[in-house]
Amino acid sequence: MTLRTVVTVGAGQVAAGAARTLRRRGFDGRIILLGDESHAPYQRPPLSKEFLAGRESAESLSLFTPRWLEANDIEIRTGVTVRRIDTTTGSVEFDGGSVAADAVVLATGGRPRTIESTGPRPDLVHYLRTLDDALALAPRLIPGSRLIVVGGGFIGLEIAATARSLGVEVTVVEQSAHLLGSVLGPQVGNYCADLHRRNGINLHTGTGVVTVTTSDRGVRIITTTGDTIEADAAVVGIGIVPDTQVAAASGLSVDNGIVVDEHGRTSIPNIYAAGDVANRFSPRAGRHIRVEHFDNANRQSTVVADTIVGRTKLSDDPHWFWSDQYDTNIQFAGTPLGTTDFVIRGDIETGEFSVFYLAGDTLTAAFAMDRGEDIMAARELLGRQVDPARLADEDTDLWEMYEEVEPA
Repeated sequence: MTLRTVVTVGAGQVAAGAARTLRRRGFDGRIILLGDESHAPYQRPPLSKEFLAGRESAESLSLFTPRWLEANDIEIRTGVTVRRIDTTTGSVEFDGGSVAADAVVLATGGRPRTIESTGPRPDLVHYLRTLDDALALAPRLIPGSRLIVVGGGFIGLEIAATARSLGVEVTVVEQSAHLLGSVLGPQVGNYCADLHRRNGINLHTGTGVVTVTTSDRGVRIITTTGDTIEADAAVVGIGIVPDTQVAAASGLSVDNGIVVDEHGRTSIPNIYAAGDVANRFSPRAGRHIRVEHFDNANRQSTVVADTIVGRTKLSDDPHWFWSDQYDTNIQFAGTPLGTTDFVIRGDIETGEFSVFYLAGDTLTAAFAMDRGEDIMAARELLGRQVDPARLADEDTDLWEMYEEVEPA
């Protein structure tokens, strides 16, 4: 079949990456990006950091320049709510019309998990997923104001750090006993907690939320420990739910996201999925995994575009993500499943150190604060048998170590 039209459902990082790759691979057919937001494709990572802090404008977040769009003839339709794909004809059906497609890329991402609130001012309880969300939250972050952040994951902590840098009094409420504990483990979670406490954040870990009540005076939260916390506004950052509505309505296999193979192919030919919404089979892990981060969305958008044009290139590198909090750069690579031990490289007291996670003598993951070079080397060492003592030794050249050791 000759491909003449590729349509993406969603107009974010995956859609932009797929469009760029298709053009680079020589695809000269029609490319249409359908987005439900009113904005052209933009970067999400800066929303909780540079944009919220006022250091970047909405225009600077754009994923395309007008010149590139014109030169590459990409159609972007905003404010489009897609309902389903007719898998018999390939038609993508949306409110007010439809468009025929030879291949469809589902890039619908996810929706924020929500908590119930009562009272007359629901607008005081914020979520941060879209540019409009950030535009609504930014005016609340003024010096001397009070903010409650529900959720001590990466998005919640980035918002907390940004708000604190703007002079806001911030309280973070996290249900788990440790910040980022489910990802990094309790001890590393404690290091992150220390970073935020040093910067004036009031932390409540091991604390859930019982009620959220709004009024003209602000937001009141009652916690599972019996505390009452009051603020001018609240932000909820407790994760996302993969947006599978279109996939389910179209008869695709859905299980913790849209189920796809290692190349992004869904259960129905010529329909693909990538990014936060895709539950992708990983040959490395031997199972399906769903990853919620920019790097994965970027890499898998290229895989899907390659598959569409018949290249079937595989990208199954270990997970890698980063977070900027205050003046500290945090990076993490790998998956600490099966971890039996870890070693520390550097000085925790100075805030510049790395943590290497081990399963026996095999490196499974690495975490670093302001030591990006260690993470770059660790990404190559993942899955290899290593000497823990040498990992911890600052005199060990990690790149030389990579040359010396074999994969497990």
